[in-house]
Amino acid sequence: MLKALLCDLDDTIYGPATGLWPAIGRRITDYIVERFGVSREAAEARRSAHYEKYGLTLLGLMHDEQVDPEDYLAFVHDLPLADYLKPDPALSAMLARLPLRKAILTNADAAHAERVLERLGVRRHFSHIIDITAMRFRPKPDVSAYALALERLGVAPHECLFADDLVSNLKGAHDVGILTVWVRPQHEGALPEGVDYQVPDVYSLERIVAERLMLAS
Repeated sequence: MLKALLCDLDDTIYGPATGLWPAIGRRITDYIVERFGVSREAAEARRSAHYEKYGLTLLGLMHDEQVDPEDYLAFVHDLPLADYLKPDPALSAMLARLPLRKAILTNADAAHAERVLERLGVRRHFSHIIDITAMRFRPKPDVSAYALALERLGVAPHECLFADDLVSNLKGAHDVGILTVWVRPQHEGALPEGVDYQVPDVYSLERIVAERLMLAS
């Protein structure tokens, strides 16, 4: 039976229409421009190269450029969240109705996650925030990230539902036996490998949870 919900943060717990994730992306480029004194075009190219090689720009900057991760994370998340997010009573009510343990699994840092959840008014629903530091900088989709989350929640893989906006992260979770939900506003055709369900927004997770609990009853 389903016992836990594991949820990504950026572009999952809030939707892409907020514009917050693109703003974070611009801050990543700004960081490279300021720290290395390069043009914006060169910074974009360096950012893309690190992402392609490591799957996360931060990892490339750490391994190849000796960047301090705390300095990077503080800089890229230094944004006025009130410009992008507002309290979401509907989200809070939906999470309250889910009879599951709930945790955030994010490749960002805990400070950013705390600010986002507080701004949305949903922090109280999550027992754990598992961030890039807790993962010891082995982020999603590394299997160790999901193993850590399962350990923190005290559940087996088949007892956990994981929601994320990135298929690569979902595939990593699916490979260890976690049920996966792709939170994507628009999708047509067959589901990608590693995706069990697709929903247009985070609110629709309630339907998936209800279906799974009904199947188990």
